[in-house]
Amino acid sequence: MSDTLVQELEARAGTATAEGPEWLEPVRRAARERFARTGFPSPRDEEWRFTPIGPIAQGTWRSAPAGARGVTREQLAPFLFGRDDWSTLVFVNGVYAEGLSRTALLPGVRAGSLAEALRADGALLEPHLSRHAPIEGSPFTALNTAFLGDGGVVHVGAGAELTAPIHLLFVTTAEAGGAVVHPRNLLVIERGARAAIIESYVTLAPGQSYWTNPVTEVSVAPGAWVEHTRIQRESERAYHVGLTHVDQYRDSHYRSFTLAMGGALARHNLHVRLNDENIETLMYGLYLTRGEQVADNHTAIYHDQPNCRSWEVYKGILDGRSRAVFNGKVFVKPEAQKTDAKQTNRNLLLSDGAKVDTKPQLEIFADDVKCTHGATVGRLDELARFYARSRGIPAPAADRLLTYAFAAEVIDEVALAPVREELDRLVLERLGGL
Repeated sequence: MSDTLVQELEARAGTATAEGPEWLEPVRRAARERFARTGFPSPRDEEWRFTPIGPIAQGTWRSAPAGARGVTREQLAPFLFGRDDWSTLVFVNGVYAEGLSRTALLPGVRAGSLAEALRADGALLEPHLSRHAPIEGSPFTALNTAFLGDGGVVHVGAGAELTAPIHLLFVTTAEAGGAVVHPRNLLVIERGARAAIIESYVTLAPGQSYWTNPVTEVSVAPGAWVEHTRIQRESERAYHVGLTHVDQYRDSHYRSFTLAMGGALARHNLHVRLNDENIETLMYGLYLTRGEQVADNHTAIYHDQPNCRSWEVYKGILDGRSRAVFNGKVFVKPEAQKTDAKQTNRNLLLSDGAKVDTKPQLEIFADDVKCTHGATVGRLDELARFYARSRGIPAPAADRLLTYAFAAEVIDEVALAPVREELDRLVLERLGGL
């Protein structure tokens, strides 16, 4: 375990009460004690045996410098999907930057800094903050909770409907080299509300090594509808280990899309619990790796009640000597009859050195269900390559075209046109254009 992190945890023990409401200190204290007992996971832990966290566990990490000194709106423009009219909350090195942010919210909708919300009216956060993502789930979640300070808060009141998405933009600068940030996000969508939320992790220092350890908690009330897009474009020398935990309730709809293309090591844990009947969960993902990158996606869908549906499709494109991990779990409790769950993982290897470990997993304890899963790992279809070349398309262009078509199937699931078009451009750029 990093001695620097332990020292910071001990130092925080004397100041945490002053940094938030009284009820939050026991939460932080329990998380500190939990991490002090467990430390980082080891390769002997089944959930982490394919995730090489050695550089994180053995590193010496300092706190990231606060403030947005020197960061301009022009520097952020490439990450804003060409839309200046959307509400955008900007966090620089983990701290809210009000001068770079823009909010244009409807009545019944609140969005802003977690640190400010804790100072202003922490009682509104108490029913949700740290209630959805248990510290027992992962040492990284415990560490994030121990350092819980700032991040994004979005609260969409009952019956409200966002006419434009809310974008949480987390930016890392060159000053954060060798540092760690622990963003904490809370998204609460009340009964019958509709919202689209984008969560982006980007860098202004592509060559820097740093560590981002975010946790996002999502509560989707009865009858609510949420589209949640998560984009990870960190430095390719950085480390990113994140958790998103979603609780859904009766008649709700949650649609997720995740893109991972940055980081030396990037892991995302996405857990969704279906707490009531007639819930729909859609999860799409795309990861692109090259060089020595490692991308790890661990998903879990908990079917706790009957008459619910889940659909999951994750795709990966691997080049160089990169590696990917996909571990997708679907749990169906005995009372969750009439469950309809489908899970697919497909991987395209562009080089001999690329490798993927994929493990789709179903644990079904009900007998009246429709559940399927499958995984594929392979190269480009030789017949399709031959067909393209026979039509006069040069071999390199034909390969890029077929690879892009493989990725486009999941990109097309992004409902927001400006986001979909930007992700389309990013993938084309990664593939070298067409």
